[in-house]
Amino acid sequence: MTTLIDQSLVETGRLLRRWSRQHEVLTSTLVLPVLLLLMFQLVLSRTLELGGGSEPIYGFVPMIAVAGAMYGAMGTGMSLFGERESGLLRRFWVLPINRGAGLVGRLLAECVRALAATVVVVLVGILLGLRFESGIIGVFGVLAVPVIVIIGFTPLVVLVGVSKIGGQVVQIFAVVVLVGMFFNSGFVAVSNYPGWLQPIVAHQPMSCAIDAMRGFLLGGPIATPLLQTIAWSLGLLVVFGGLAVRGYRKAAQS
Repeated sequence: MTTLIDQSLVETGRLLRRWSRQHEVLTSTLVLPVLLLLMFQLVLSRTLELGGGSEPIYGFVPMIAVAGAMYGAMGTGMSLFGERESGLLRRFWVLPINRGAGLVGRLLAECVRALAATVVVVLVGILLGLRFESGIIGVFGVLAVPVIVIIGFTPLVVLVGVSKIGGQVVQIFAVVVLVGMFFNSGFVAVSNYPGWLQPIVAHQPMSCAIDAMRGFLLGGPIATPLLQTIAWSLGLLVVFGGLAVRGYRKAAQS
């Protein structure tokens, strides 16, 4: 167990150092979310309304933080596909290291990346007027929710990244994130959507995470949306975790 932890941390450090030198990862993780937040707040905040009388910034920041964490995860898919094509995964597979270290290390690196992206988005949000009404507990809660989301989302990205269609990982998940950004409770109030669509919007993963983060910000209801977010993450982890491990093993052995 100690060996797995140590080797996973080494892999985490390798990935973080690599990503810090990749412009596309830095752009999707830090630059794009900030630009989106500025656009939403400066251009759309006066025309969009959220329920409960809260300012739009309290929906925009959680929405951009969650969407940015998910969009940035595509860097993992891209790097995995590149390592698969170059044979690097196969070379790692035959080395005398724990074979679970590669996946665990990637998951940890994604959590660190999501946390860093959320910190940047929240800091920009504070400059735009965001305030924490529930104190230090709210700060930790807001930072933790995107990390919970990314734990469930990463196995799906890994599964696609190690497959033969891994070269299209950006196009595939860009559509998923884009659709999710315009059909969630952070963009406008759920009541503004057509009646038949409201249950879908209210309970999709991004909305649950956004509602939990808004609760931490404003001191509102937290338990239900947070538990829903955890349930979504665990469900995705269970469904796609085994498939991701199998796909990773197949790609490393091919």
